[in-house]
Amino acid sequence: MNDTFNLSRFGFLLKKSILERPIQIIGLTFLILGFTFFIYSAFLYFAGWGPAQNLSFIWGYIGGGIFLSSAVFGYFNTNASGSAYLTLPASALEKWLCGALITGAFFCLIFFGFYRLIDTAFVTAYHNGLDRNSPLYQKMYNAVHIFPFEGNIVRQSTIMFVNFTGIMLVGSLYFNKVAVVKAAIVACVLMGVIYLLNLTIANILFANVDIAFPFNNILIKVGKEAGSIELTPIASNFVDICFQYILPSILWITAYIRLREKEI
Repeated sequence: MNDTFNLSRFGFLLKKSILERPIQIIGLTFLILGFTFFIYSAFLYFAGWGPAQNLSFIWGYIGGGIFLSSAVFGYFNTNASGSAYLTLPASALEKWLCGALITGAFFCLIFFGFYRLIDTAFVTAYHNGLDRNSPLYQKMYNAVHIFPFEGNIVRQSTIMFVNFTGIMLVGSLYFNKVAVVKAAIVACVLMGVIYLLNLTIANILFANVDIAFPFNNILIKVGKEAGSIELTPIASNFVDICFQYILPSILWITAYIRLREKEI
């Protein structure tokens, strides 16, 4: 039998990982979906269609992924459960793949399917409730449409999703207790340091710097006006590649390496 990967063994491990902790995995997933539905409904009532669709998707997708990824390797909250998990007859690769599939594949499929379902239901109910005899019927009908998954919001959300879930996967393996809180604090501190360092460098190079967004642009005040200095297309593309592929790969591979270290 292959010591690195065996399909049958991996299947049993995946089933065990999901069903052994139904509250942490299945229950949390349903809680995320319920929260998404609540946010959609609340913002639709108080703020309208745009905020309802955009914010419910962003909070449900990114926020849900953060909490689920921190729970996938939550075995290490106690020494007993952590030791039992490490002694399971499966390789580190198989254990890592379980966490990656649950967080990066199963959750995404479930969330996108659920979101499309509730969004379609809300939009269809709105369209069916319009007065067809109203002179504004066509305008009101066209003003509301199903949330597009190919838009920029989904793209940016996916970039944040793969980075933040990677951070939480690493954090859950480095911090045994309240990993989600500790990993979030470390991430916030690092982002704060990066922002301040970027602002300091911008102030050295330019005068009257107002705001400096790391890896994006610099806003400079000129009298009462404000101008923007942006990255060149080549530099901007390089930054996009880093956040879309390089940084997430480093984080997710680091989680695998840390899992192997725990087994040694």
